[in-house]
Amino acid sequence: MKSNADHCNDAQEWVNRYVRLRDREKGCCSCDRLATWGGQWHASHFRSRGAASAIRYNLWNIRKSCSICNNWKSGNATDYETRLRAEIGNEKVDWLKTQTQTRKYSLEYLERLTRIFKRKIKKLSTNN
Repeated sequence: MKSNADHCNDAQEWVNRYVRLRDREKGCCSCDRLATWGGQWHASHFRSRGAASAIRYNLWNIRKSCSICNNWKSGNATDYETRLRAEIGNEKVDWLKTQTQTRKYSLEYLERLTRIFKRKIKKLSTNN
């Protein structure tokens, strides 16, 4: 039987897959690496899951990032913020920065979220 943490991780994996697919034509959200870079791509959170668990699945908060920025440069936060502001606007980034709440997600919510992102991935994959 899966724990709530297992369901959180499953949902995060599907959200991350969606983000990498959604952003497949874009380079790193934090540096100048182009989409054609041959390394590993991650789904990077602007506000970390630990600092703001209430927005861990929010798509404004997640962008495709190279593994170098995400793993070795702690997300390259300053450049990430600058680029995110250019992409989604100051108002949304300012809102993300105010989100400090923690949240416990119900099993029903996590299962629904997983189903939604599986459908989004299927739709995005078949449209291209």
